[in-house]
Amino acid sequence: MLAISGVHTHYGNIEALSGVDVEIRSGEIVTLIGANGAGKSTLLMTICGNPRASRGRIIFEGQDITRLPTHQIVGLGIAQAPEGRRIFARMSVMENLQMGATTTKPEYFDHDLDRVFALFPILKERRGQRAGTLSGGEQQMLSIARALMSRPRLLLLDEPSLGLAPLVVKQIFRVVKEINERERVTVFLVEQNAFHALRLAHRAYVMVTGRISMSGTGRELLSNPEVRLAYLEGGG
Repeated sequence: MLAISGVHTHYGNIEALSGVDVEIRSGEIVTLIGANGAGKSTLLMTICGNPRASRGRIIFEGQDITRLPTHQIVGLGIAQAPEGRRIFARMSVMENLQMGATTTKPEYFDHDLDRVFALFPILKERRGQRAGTLSGGEQQMLSIARALMSRPRLLLLDEPSLGLAPLVVKQIFRVVKEINERERVTVFLVEQNAFHALRLAHRAYVMVTGRISMSGTGRELLSNPEVRLAYLEGGG
């Protein structure tokens, strides 16, 4: 579905990604783990065209999207729930969901709204509430729901558990699994919570200073001594 080949990304003279190769197959949950500053978020943003890859290619369902503008990439079926949620705080929950649906046909809206309300019932209760007044967990749910309103085939999730209470984290990961299995959406998940992410993932990659240092199934990396020492000490 998505093939990232030899991708380099720069911020000015600073190289943030150094020859990254990642493959995501249709129907998978693929996880990318790594320390702060490793380049994980930069990779997701590069897929969406901001910043652009300075070298390499990004192929989505057979089409080269490396140089496409972001709105065209979204229109092809890729959506991102960014790090820090970045909801429209002064808009209501419903208005945020309407913003997510701007790239789809109007006739899909009611059906898609029912889908996201089934995944996140609390959002239905809060649909008239200003988004900035939601709890952190509810804002994360809204960020994911807004992305789903664009009917993506590939959902990019950037640190969905960041700053959330353990019970809410479990709920978010449960919904991610449901999105993948029941909604048949392929997921590329960037996470610092390596334990939960690797348990969820079909396959996973480890990123260190802008390079992929290791890959395997989620189960393989979960049991790898190097991964356990670097990312799972005290985890679970």
